[in-house]
Amino acid sequence: MTSIFQNVREYVAVPRVTALRLSPDATRLVAVVQSLDPDEKAYGTALWEIPLDPDAEPYRLTRSAKGEAGAEFTPDGELLFVSRRPDPTEKDADSEAAALWLLPERGEPRRLATRPGGIGAVRAGGGTIVYAAQVLPGDSATEADRRKARKDAGVSAVLYDDYPIRYWDHDLGPAQPRLFTLDGTDLTPDPGRALDQASFDVTPDGSTVITTWRIPTGAGTSRSELVAITGGERRVLATSEGHDFTSPVRISPDGRQVACVRERHGTIERSLALELWVIDLTTGEGRALGGELFPAALAWGSDCLYVAADHQGRRPIFRIPLDGGDPIRLTPDNGAYAELNPAPDGSLYALRGAIDAAPAPVRIAPDGTLEYLPTPTPAMELPGTLTEVSAMAEDGTEIRGWLVLPEGASAENPAPFLLWIHGGPVSSWNDWSWRWNPWIMAAHGYAMLLPDPCLSSGYGQAMLDRGWGDWGPATFGDLMAITDAALKLPEIDDQRTAAMGGSFGGYMANWVAGHTDRFKAIVTHASLWNLGQFAGTTDAAMFWQREWGEPGGPIYQRLSPHQTLDKITTPMLVIHGDKDYRVPIGEALSLWWDLRRSEVESQFLYFPDEGHWILKPGNAIAWYDTVLTFLYRHVEPAFEPPAISGLIDLGEQWPTR
Repeated sequence: MTSIFQNVREYVAVPRVTALRLSPDATRLVAVVQSLDPDEKAYGTALWEIPLDPDAEPYRLTRSAKGEAGAEFTPDGELLFVSRRPDPTEKDADSEAAALWLLPERGEPRRLATRPGGIGAVRAGGGTIVYAAQVLPGDSATEADRRKARKDAGVSAVLYDDYPIRYWDHDLGPAQPRLFTLDGTDLTPDPGRALDQASFDVTPDGSTVITTWRIPTGAGTSRSELVAITGGERRVLATSEGHDFTSPVRISPDGRQVACVRERHGTIERSLALELWVIDLTTGEGRALGGELFPAALAWGSDCLYVAADHQGRRPIFRIPLDGGDPIRLTPDNGAYAELNPAPDGSLYALRGAIDAAPAPVRIAPDGTLEYLPTPTPAMELPGTLTEVSAMAEDGTEIRGWLVLPEGASAENPAPFLLWIHGGPVSSWNDWSWRWNPWIMAAHGYAMLLPDPCLSSGYGQAMLDRGWGDWGPATFGDLMAITDAALKLPEIDDQRTAAMGGSFGGYMANWVAGHTDRFKAIVTHASLWNLGQFAGTTDAAMFWQREWGEPGGPIYQRLSPHQTLDKITTPMLVIHGDKDYRVPIGEALSLWWDLRRSEVESQFLYFPDEGHWILKPGNAIAWYDTVLTFLYRHVEPAFEPPAISGLIDLGEQWPTR
């Protein structure tokens, strides 16, 4: 039988659980599930009920062509969600704008609120519901007319007078994010860009909203404070010239404290650092808890905080005592946890993923015992095994990583080797990936090394310090050390090798190409090529100026991969999306031209309608098609490339393996 990982069309059609919410009385668990639309050209989302009985079946709660997301329970157990679905009881002026809906436990959904620019995130506390919406500057009461006039006039232009102007894959403005109560009260009139990517929460009595608030600091820079909004008045809870106070923001059940993440700004001399920050809402005093844990998700228990944080290639849940004691690891397994939902009885509901397991809902007992709950994601048999490898870097630091070995790999039948370099760079291989899935590569016969070199999260601040300001050289040394260790295994063929990376991993793929010819092929996705060019075109230029100094300075020259173009001889596949604002398309265009004029064997896979990651189902299939064909052509020229979809012309044929 063909593995789902061999047939990428089947793989992209697998339903995916993306969010999880527990009702306040812990009697209901609702998930947001992403699945293919009927035309198979895009993904839609819907709400599903996850039974608390492990033997029951999950069932779908909502169905509409527009999809539903943003699930949130009110304190009395009603379920809120956001959707662009039309309201059958009214004649919609703008049915394309996302509205706020309520789904009773029994009966049909009803619409609670609309905004001309749509509604985004929603939070509830006491009898208060607060939602975020994109609003044109000025009087929100006249917004609908102003939007219509702009549309009728055919105007798409935006006039800016400060930085930034875009984020990730979309333009900022002319609308501004604002916060509203359900009755339409504007809590944040004319905030400018203060609420871009904001995280907010509502106190249990409903009287106060606490949110991140971005302020300009001159010369195109900014930082994020934490503020409280009560009765229309805003006061600052936490501010620091050298820090950002960022998501997630969570208020304690008794309303006395708020937790968030405090991020220390990185500079040329000092690496960035993240810490769990807790503020007493009565005294205003803040303190750090949890030591060097980098919180990825957090939630309040009755007498503690729960934090999911990267740790040694996993993302376990830690119990953080409020008295300042050391974190206590709750989940001892290899899981990567997210969407933490504490229950009144001390148990915890969450999504558990791992390198070898798609995210699925679980219940975790106070002693860490794990129980899987029903999930809309089907079981998938993996075409190989997962192990760990490690190596010693030149400075004596242990470098660890995950190794995926395909079925049948042995000393008599060694597998070709792929080095996959993660993005970030402050990141880690610790979770399932729908975008870059190693099991697809294993199903096609490849061994995959997923290493965590310097700058990886989950190994303490010292691991970041090792590579800070030394991206290429330090990371390259770690990658080659663990690659050497993996290639000594008898199950791996040390002659059939390739390297791949995306984002920072793409930067490193370019660096590898200019510093060694040991690989038969290199795939570079959404990659940085010319740092002097990149620093002024990315959506977050101030971050890189902090770390590397003024554009064009010595660090840019030393660390830019384009400086070693003349050393590149390895065939390269360049991949980029035109809507990528984090690493703009100019990086790929510059790299592609440099490779062509240098006559390096290469190809360019271009996605006009994608951003930093390739997300549309058909494009994802084309991505795997092209990557696997390129690898077969250069790593395994004696064998036939896989016929995945027929979307890409494979050219000449090879003998069958």
